[in-house]
This record gives sequence, C-alpha cells and structure tokens, in this order.
Amino acid sequence: MELRDFGRLGRISALTLGGGGIAGVWGSTGRAEAVATIHAALDAGITMLDLAPSYGADHESERAAGEALRSVSAPDLMITSKVSLEDDTERDFAARIRRGLTASLGRIGRDHLDLFLLHTQIRVEGPHPGSIGPDGYLEAAATFERLRDEGLIRAWGITAVGHPDGVLTALRNTPRPDAAQIVVNPLDFNGDLWFFPGVRPRTDDIVRSATENGVQVIGIRAVAAGSLTASLDRTLEAAHPAAIDFVRAEPFRKLAAEWGTAPAVLAHRYALSVPGVSTVVLGVKNRTELTECLAAEAAGPLPEAEMNALTTLRTTT
Repeated sequence: MELRDFGRLGRISALTLGGGGIAGVWGSTGRAEAVATIHAALDAGITMLDLAPSYGADHESERAAGEALRSVSAPDLMITSKVSLEDDTERDFAARIRRGLTASLGRIGRDHLDLFLLHTQIRVEGPHPGSIGPDGYLEAAATFERLRDEGLIRAWGITAVGHPDGVLTALRNTPRPDAAQIVVNPLDFNGDLWFFPGVRPRTDDIVRSATENGVQVIGIRAVAAGSLTASLDRTLEAAHPAAIDFVRAEPFRKLAAEWGTAPAVLAHRYALSVPGVSTVVLGVKNRTELTECLAAEAAGPLPEAEMNALTTLRTTT
C-alpha cells in the first residue's frame, strides 16, 4: 500500500476504510462481516478508518470499529470521526462538539481522535436547512483548535460540501482546517450529497485551494454513491439522485468496458491519480468489495491519456 504525506499526522495509506459501507449505508451487511472487513483492511496496509456517529443505526460504524479494534493490536491506526452542527438547533456549538467527541471516543474505545471533522454543509448566507453559517463555522473552528491543544484530537477538518464560496473561504482563512473531505470522481457527480441548487460544485478549485493552503485532501464518493459502478446494489426510486446519476454514467461504464476494467476500479484509480489527493475513502461493505479497491490501488495511477479522456467525458455527460 502506497503511503502519502498527510501533514501534521505524518504518512497515511492511499486508501482509507470508510465507515458508511461497514455500517450498511451502501447496502446490507452485518457486524461480523464489518469486523472482518476492518481486519482485512488493516492486513492490507490501510492506516485510517473514517467513521461517523451518523453512519448506520445506533452509531454502527463506531461500534463495529470498537469491536474490531478490541481483538487486534493497531496502535498506529488513525481514527477519524465527525460531528454535525446546524444553526436551527441548540446553538452552543462548543458544548455539542465536546459531547459528540466524548460519545464517539466511548463507542470506539479510544482516548483521542486523530482527526475530528465538521460534518455539516457550509453556507455563505442563510438560513439554509442542515447547514452552518460563517459565524457558526468560526465558533466551531475555535473549539476544534482548543481540543487539539488539549490533546483530545490530533487534527481537525471539514467535510468540504455546501456552497463552494463558503468552503473556499474556510480553506483560505484562519483558523485553517488540517484536512478536508472533498468529493472526487471522474464525472464530478456529487455522490448523492446535497448541494445548493443552481450552484456548480467547483471541485477542481476546492482541491487546488486546499493543496495551496496546506490542507490535506481526503477524496470521498469516488464511485458517486454507487452511480459509477457496474450496478446499483441497493433499491432506489428512479427519482433518487444516485439512480439518476447511474443512468447518466452509462458512457463511463462503456469506456471502462473498452479499457477492459471494472467501472469501480476505474473510478478509484481516477481518484487516486488526482494531484493533491492524500487518501481516498472506500465505501465498501464487505471483503469482496475491499479486494476490488485494493486491486485498483495496486494497479497504480492512470496514464495521462486516460485521465484526459475522463476529463473530456465529464464535460459531455
């Protein structure tokens, strides 16, 4: 497994195991398979788990990770979790962040997090449901800074979704996050993450800004919530964003077939090849899917000609 620079946290594996898949967010799985998948990821050289209390019923991703880590020694494994904040609920962000951190640590069985992420849309004006405004963001950022000074977290970051102007401001100003989770996939689909209507994602600008400002990039939604795979593995209504994107992605699947590769492998190789991306989060829910992603990483970066062909395909899809 290739190791890449990850700022203040040192080196990180090119792949990160995500908590959504092992918690059943991307199709059915069970605790035993989730634990086995975590163990297989560690054996393959993956050095970070990306969890969240919102992944799965009853905080399943954190509970599955806690069970898996009780049966294996992994002192160097990095753990990420998240906290969600909204302006339309309790305003005391500092208290909410601390409560969330304490609860996550208890479920995982650790005394600190390596990376704690603000898992909330950032807006530039409001109000907007499920989002946080500029003042709220600065309040949250100050709390993360204090937690880092106290040793309860080693670094903090943001899920870089929401209005691109709000995200870019967060990446450029201080206090500056240590890392940002950014949607990175060949067709620039939002991966079933809600964006502000009528506003284009500007992924390339966000990745570039993060890199220029020393913010480590964590690529997420490499297969766009399943839309860039051979088939959707969960039942969705035709009007669901991921189902719509799956239909739109047919030219991508045809191109993958022409190149003799699986769509999911091609999508992951693309994300791993994007300049500035430190690690790519996997949404796998079992060992079979993990094996496919490990093969994508082992295949190495895509040639420049193939990256260019995918960029061209993005503009016509």
